[in-house]
Amino acid sequence: MTSFSTAAQDAKAGAEQSSTRIAFFIAGFSVASWAPLVPYVKQRMGLDEGTLGLLLLCLGVGSILSMPLAGALAARFGCRRLLVCSTLLICLCLPLLATISSLPLLIATLFVFGASMGGVDCTANVQAVIVERNSGKTMMSGFHGLFSLGGIVGAAGVAGLLSLGISPFYSMLVVVVLTLMALAKAAPNLLPYGSPSDGPA
Repeated sequence: MTSFSTAAQDAKAGAEQSSTRIAFFIAGFSVASWAPLVPYVKQRMGLDEGTLGLLLLCLGVGSILSMPLAGALAARFGCRRLLVCSTLLICLCLPLLATISSLPLLIATLFVFGASMGGVDCTANVQAVIVERNSGKTMMSGFHGLFSLGGIVGAAGVAGLLSLGISPFYSMLVVVVLTLMALAKAAPNLLPYGSPSDGPA
């Protein structure tokens, strides 16, 4: 009975670690997927360099403001809920960023996109800290490596789609589908809590 219980715990821990890796990959993949669209946004909206730079600040401001809130929400509602909600918001924003021609709507969407990215990034790190602690192993560098890998795949993949003549909108739909598939894989084993004190002893 003891060996069966230990095996079940090991399997659960392994699944949680895999879901954490996927969460970091999603974070890197989705934020980098937006980068190849920036020249298209600039051209579509007729923006100069200065205005574009100010607009991109909206993304950073949204991310910075959301991170403290994300940590508190993860502690209250769990990593799973916040990661799922934040990722779904990202999936909503990406097609909008590929098509928007209204400056106020672009500002709002960039802010929400940044806030969603901050939510994913912060909550993935909260989960990573708990999973690493439970494992008794050093795992954080590997998790962050998946963020970098996701960034490379996202930027290169979207750039490749655009170079093939696929429109920004349909390129973002591909990103959304892949992101949702990854989220569906990860979600069952994301932590339903967001504080180490709430987890298993």
